[in-house]
Amino acid sequence: MARRAERDDAVEESGESGPDERFREAKSVCLRLLAVRPRTRGGLAAALARKGFDEEISSEVLDRLERAKLIDDAEYAEMMVRSKHTHQGLGRKGVKSQLIRQGVDADTAEHAVSAIDPADEENRARELVRKRMRGMRRLDDRAVIRRLVAALARKGYAEGLAYRVVREELSSAGRDTDSLDGAMGEP
Repeated sequence: MARRAERDDAVEESGESGPDERFREAKSVCLRLLAVRPRTRGGLAAALARKGFDEEISSEVLDRLERAKLIDDAEYAEMMVRSKHTHQGLGRKGVKSQLIRQGVDADTAEHAVSAIDPADEENRARELVRKRMRGMRRLDDRAVIRRLVAALARKGYAEGLAYRVVREELSSAGRDTDSLDGAMGEP
């Protein structure tokens, strides 16, 4: 016991941090980040790596935070699916790629996006198309189609769904879509 106290005193005098101190520092970093907003295990691991914490300490801190239910990638993914789909209008592929970029594993991300109802996804795509069409009245139909399909693609909607929704919305707006079959390049 006396040797450990001597070693700890020597570490403090040299300005170095012992393993216990590094653990507390890593935990503090994670708790500060979690106080701002929910995070994934992967996102916290990346933050700790950027701050120079070794993998062993990071893993121990993250394991403890998971056991304490302060990080839960599945719950995070479900929350992000609701938020990104409802408020930002992202399609399944768009939400899944964002989740993966944020450190959620592919299986968890796939499971979370499977909760998006296909009818809800289509309705959200229609809302986006209607909103974007308002500012495109003066453009020719080919340009409108190209821009609307591209807008849906950027938001992560499947190509077939994007073409179908754009065609139907243009048709319901009174635009002639029959002459545009070649322009749409449908799969």
